[in-house]
Amino acid sequence: MKNFITVVLTLIIFSCSASKQDNTAEAQKESTPPIIVGAEQTEKYVPYIKGKKIGLLVNQTSTIKGIHIVDSLHNRGLDIQMIFAPEHGFRGNEDAGAHVKDGIDPSTGVKIYSIYGKNKRPSPDLLKEVDIIIFDIQDVGCRFYTYISSMHYMMEACQEAGVPLLILDRPNPNGMYIDGPVLKKEFTSFVGMHPIPILHGLTVGELARMINGEKWLRTKKECELTIIPVLNYNHAMEYSLPIKPSPNLPNDQSIKLYPSLCFFEATPVSIGRGTDFPFQVIGYNNKTMGEFNFSPRSIKGAASNPVLKDQKCYGEDLRNVQQGGLDLSYIIGWNEKFSENEKKSVISKNKWMDLLSGTDSLRIMIDQKKSQKEIKDSWQKDLKTYKQIRKNYLIYTDSKY
Repeated sequence: MKNFITVVLTLIIFSCSASKQDNTAEAQKESTPPIIVGAEQTEKYVPYIKGKKIGLLVNQTSTIKGIHIVDSLHNRGLDIQMIFAPEHGFRGNEDAGAHVKDGIDPSTGVKIYSIYGKNKRPSPDLLKEVDIIIFDIQDVGCRFYTYISSMHYMMEACQEAGVPLLILDRPNPNGMYIDGPVLKKEFTSFVGMHPIPILHGLTVGELARMINGEKWLRTKKECELTIIPVLNYNHAMEYSLPIKPSPNLPNDQSIKLYPSLCFFEATPVSIGRGTDFPFQVIGYNNKTMGEFNFSPRSIKGAASNPVLKDQKCYGEDLRNVQQGGLDLSYIIGWNEKFSENEKKSVISKNKWMDLLSGTDSLRIMIDQKKSQKEIKDSWQKDLKTYKQIRKNYLIYTDSKY
């Protein structure tokens, strides 16, 4: 009986202790001030843009408390002259790589100009019709995510036209990581315009400061830049995006896996485009590749003609894996699997792989069957140099890498 009472008392004490810890954790969570993105801090920039002719480079992520920034500013009576649409369009409903057309915003009647496709940079003559450009787009912290390339071209156009650029900053959901090869100049493209690693650990505001400071614009001159920083944010923070940043990054898991799985875009393997879980699965139409299976289909506005459309793919389900940073084990493992079963390298588009990587060394080392450690060791010297440069442009407290 005595032992029974002791056990009961122990359980009660443990339960109280656990409850106290839970309450403490909840209290700490509640006491953490909320993240407030640049766009929501209207008191800081509306007086600055009032009375000016405004152009905006924005997409579906550009919201102020659930209202699109174009609608919000228009409702305030501000003079919006033009909207610039990046990849996936102004409302974010175009396929990756799809041609984005000029048009009229039906909500406000404002003219929309595409800067994805043939004309990636607005002409200086067009920008002379405005007094300021606003950039407000959610990034995911990867060099090959093209919104930062659109920002670069807009910075060039603004600098050449003498028009200031206002950046409304947002958190980087992969901002706690710096990893990957630093881009080599000969592999510069729209999916890699700067000598930065794949995971660069910067917000768009910090990157814009770096572009200016390192003289990366084609004139080597600086764009006149104003940044409204995010409040209560640092690079160690997890950040769940309230709106999907593009059609094939629908949730936090896809955003975490994106840096690692994007290399498969240079292969015949599916990473779930054309499913309800893009960038969360890997598969190929060969039963030897794994027990999990799925069938990509045409999805308007996300994947009209996905890889292995209407075919059963076998492979891996990554929807519940713990993921973060740049993991080469997927592309390395599938290269070994592919070589064994298909008698060839999984990488079928060498040039595309090299542009995504920012170098040809990653592709070569994968084909040489180098380990993840060997590959990552090969770019540490360049990463060390990059990290030193990066420190000069930080707006937010850094995380421990």
